[in-house]
Amino acid sequence: MPTEKNLSDAFYETLKDVYFAEKQSVKACKKSAKAAQSTELKKAFADHGEESQGHVDRLVQVFEILGKPVRGKTCDAMVGITSEMEEDLEDFGGTTASDAVLIGCGQAIEHYEIARYGMLKTWATQLGMQDAAKLLDQTLQEEHKADALLTQIAESGVNAAAENQSAGKSARA
Repeated sequence: MPTEKNLSDAFYETLKDVYFAEKQSVKACKKSAKAAQSTELKKAFADHGEESQGHVDRLVQVFEILGKPVRGKTCDAMVGITSEMEEDLEDFGGTTASDAVLIGCGQAIEHYEIARYGMLKTWATQLGMQDAAKLLDQTLQEEHKADALLTQIAESGVNAAAENQSAGKSARA
């Protein structure tokens, strides 16, 4: 008969998943900063990569609050998102659409992280772990800001440049 699981168990298992995902996010930000053509986008990815390392450090603090070992668990969702990013970089790297595609990949990562951090914060609050909830909320707010910055960069010209370049090619064809 399976062992009964509770919210505390779910919190710990999800924390391990997010720890793995956040470490992958650090790598993805570095790769995206290298691949980006726009100076503004390069800086956004580089800065968020450093910020994401801080997220990893905060997660370590949450593990310590729990009194549990710091351990990652393969996050299939993040593996899938980063795999798609690799494919997109192969397909679009170096083209005028590459920055727009990188932004889309970055936002896929941010949206996943926003969902997970929001859930973990809610669970921490329910479990009476106010210190953990504060740490998770701090990261959640930074993920929201990173997502908003990527949207702003996309809307400030990256998407239009990608569209105009392809429209120009269509008009000449």
